[in-house]
Amino acid sequence: MKRIIVFLMIVSFALFSTKALAKDNIVIGFTTSLTGKLNAESKAQLQGIQLWVNNVNKNGGIYVKSLGKKLPVALKYYDDESNKERVQQLYVRLINNDHVDFLISPYSSDLTATAAIIAQQYGKIMISTGAAADDIFSKGFSVVYQMYTPASRYLTGALDMLKKYDPKAKKIAIIYEQSEFAKAVCDAAKDYAKKHGFSVVMFEAYTPNTTDFSAFLNKMSSLKPDALIGGGHFADGETLAKQVYEQKMPLKLISLIVAPAVPKFKEIGEAALYVTAPSQWEPEVSYSPENAKKLKLAYYGPSVKWFTDNYRNAYKQEPGYHAAGGFASALVLQKAIEETGTLDSNKIKQALDRMNIMTFYGQIKFAQGKYHGLQIGHEMVYLQWVKHNGQISKEIVWPLAAANTKLVFPYNIKFKK
Repeated sequence: MKRIIVFLMIVSFALFSTKALAKDNIVIGFTTSLTGKLNAESKAQLQGIQLWVNNVNKNGGIYVKSLGKKLPVALKYYDDESNKERVQQLYVRLINNDHVDFLISPYSSDLTATAAIIAQQYGKIMISTGAAADDIFSKGFSVVYQMYTPASRYLTGALDMLKKYDPKAKKIAIIYEQSEFAKAVCDAAKDYAKKHGFSVVMFEAYTPNTTDFSAFLNKMSSLKPDALIGGGHFADGETLAKQVYEQKMPLKLISLIVAPAVPKFKEIGEAALYVTAPSQWEPEVSYSPENAKKLKLAYYGPSVKWFTDNYRNAYKQEPGYHAAGGFASALVLQKAIEETGTLDSNKIKQALDRMNIMTFYGQIKFAQGKYHGLQIGHEMVYLQWVKHNGQISKEIVWPLAAANTKLVFPYNIKFKK
């Protein structure tokens, strides 16, 4: 009997080894919104992933030490139509029918939350890109990893920046749109402000599509805050910035989500000047091996310039953070495969769990324990609209490891010229 068991073990091992050696590519699966309301962001994310694949395959693939050879990468993806029900069906299909090796999430927190349940159910590693929600990572998932800075840290950097430039600044006004995303961002900013010694003198929400902020600004004027943070989406954020400018509010810092990060924001001219905004990534960031060394981190992957130049050449457009996030999500899988020399999910998971690196996209580190997989290394970068030679343009001013210029401070200096 013992001889039979040993024989069967040898046969099983031989079959497994043969199957592994016969593997001729690494398949990464995901859904993307080729149609539906999330099409624009998804398209950029997909293009970022495709740029990564093209570069990897141009160099022969990823070296898998346990197989003794390089394997090219193949993408398997479907149109989720921006629909959660489609995501659920298609991620099951990717795992059971297409037998993908690894998963990348769809775009948006809503769709990713659905895909994450499927990934965890089947124990398939998934890199989440395009999803900032914190609560996805409070459900005990052990195989899902987030690339975006969580919503809870969207505006905390603005407070760090204020403290750095004026340690005596204490009073914060927070005005935000009544939306789930903006509320989550501003609730977290409020908690962070109190924890770090700031006084939140105003914390008020406005209804979506608000066009008249005079009541908010009149109240804010009487409270004399050092900084205004908040916002919601493009139209309201743009209007709020314009009306702050028209009333010549004596603020030291103004930082709003979404609107100022959109190139069109500069069309409001002087009202845009010195307004800051958080962004997951911008082409102007200065992440580099030199900056990584200062933080005692290893640098991995291409430079910011390589990514930006190659994306422009490939797609004839400027890369944004959706594209950068797509490329970076695949890059961390490549790093884990190269480091472990295997496609074994358990070993790849261990590599991701201990990962703490800098890339062109910034620092990458994932939380362990209760919030496993939550992104804790990547920082929002803060852009500021400034004027050079009569032209308004955006520059990166925070964090210092990513900045390409110094913050123009205070905001109200423009009223004194």
